[in-house]
Amino acid sequence: MRRLVFALVLVCIVAPVFCVRAEGAEKPALIKALLITGADVGVHPWREMSETTREILVKTGRFDVKVCEDPHILESETALKRYDVIVFTIYTKPTIPAQGMENLLNYVKGGKGFYVQHLASASFAKWDEFGKLCGRKWVMGTSGHGPRSVFKSNIVNKEHPITKGLSDFDTDDELYAKLQGTGKINVLVSANSDWSKKTEPLVFTSKYGNGRVVHNAYGHDRKALMTPNVQKLIARGVEWAATGKVK
Repeated sequence: MRRLVFALVLVCIVAPVFCVRAEGAEKPALIKALLITGADVGVHPWREMSETTREILVKTGRFDVKVCEDPHILESETALKRYDVIVFTIYTKPTIPAQGMENLLNYVKGGKGFYVQHLASASFAKWDEFGKLCGRKWVMGTSGHGPRSVFKSNIVNKEHPITKGLSDFDTDDELYAKLQGTGKINVLVSANSDWSKKTEPLVFTSKYGNGRVVHNAYGHDRKALMTPNVQKLIARGVEWAATGKVK
């Protein structure tokens, strides 16, 4: 009888612990994303765009997003270590101190993720290495686009985790063209530009040290970000940059 009572007590103690552990195991840790945003060119409603980007990530249930409106956060190596991926949506003309530049490069080289969106690749015009980090860079006076319009986007790489299962789609946005750079990139999505008369890469990946980089040229405003496939490209792109896979 005593043995039976002891066994029942043991079950009552162990079972809840096991259930808690099992339940916890079903919920993977959220990806910690640092979304750096701030003042942009006048035609870009940057707060609306950054909030929409944050919403797109959060609604997947896979991200914990911290929004920062000051690129000088890059000067804090300690702050950056808290995050799995940096989502860079800011076009900033002023440079940042050398320490901030070094911290960003080391962050990505060390194996973390970097995701850059729309005009953000035009930041730090005099910092050549930033362009290499982005894979391709918008250069004022060289890069450009025709009038905003509805255009067809073509899925180039149908097997990459970011684009797997996606079909070609139409979107209402600016079609960025003549992004500059010579480094190796893996083009995932492209479109034919009437302005440049060429096929332009709009979403692509690259490596920087041990880190993963995703460059997404979509995103003129909230309307542009409402296209379902664009939202998928954002969420999947940030996830892949952070983890190297998409669930």
